[in-house]
Amino acid sequence: MEHQEVKMERKARPTVTALAIAVLALLEERPMHPYEMYQLLLTRGEDVLVKVRPGSLYHTVARLAEQELVRAEGVDRAGNRPERTTYRITEHGRKAMRARISEIIRSPGAEFPIFPVALAEAHNLPSHCVVDLLRERVELLESDLADLDTMGEWARSQTVPRRYWIVLQYLQSTLGAEVAWIKSLIDDLDSGALEWEEFDPATGLRRTEPEHAWTGGDIPYDELPPVPRRSAGSARRPQAT
Repeated sequence: MEHQEVKMERKARPTVTALAIAVLALLEERPMHPYEMYQLLLTRGEDVLVKVRPGSLYHTVARLAEQELVRAEGVDRAGNRPERTTYRITEHGRKAMRARISEIIRSPGAEFPIFPVALAEAHNLPSHCVVDLLRERVELLESDLADLDTMGEWARSQTVPRRYWIVLQYLQSTLGAEVAWIKSLIDDLDSGALEWEEFDPATGLRRTEPEHAWTGGDIPYDELPPVPRRSAGSARRPQAT
């Protein structure tokens, strides 16, 4: 019975996406119409945190209104512009926003970024190609870091309270760590410290067959590789410690 109540509670809980969080947070500041929300998100550079498109934003606002997390407050018209509906966050919306933010901060979710997938399969490319590609990535990431530095300097110069831009420092830290790790990987590939599969430079074909440690099939339980605790296969496999 208790299990069913938990399931019903989860089902009744509104889905609050990343864009919905951004919308609700804006409306927590003051009532506004969707076009104003869109412009403000772009002005603040929050499109680096969440994918913002006019169509998806309008759809998100409409869905939040259906869920009674926001409510229409009035319709304005300026000159020949189309009518614009102003929205206000509801108490239900405020609670849903805070609950979702708390949930995300508390529990690391499986976000499945694409770069680790390519990194895990990079051995399918010749090492010199991987090095060239990684150097291109580092160049782009360092440009991103420079942009974050500029944004942080502006926030400091304008005495913007730090609580509003701690995300910049988080991004600087994570990107900086990624750049440092990739540069170390490049050094290992360049020096030959990292053993790599061999490819024919003329044809691009493998000279050596893949030698993955786990090829599948029936393997004794105590020889299976460990997996993270949150992995779907953790119930049947040794866990990383």
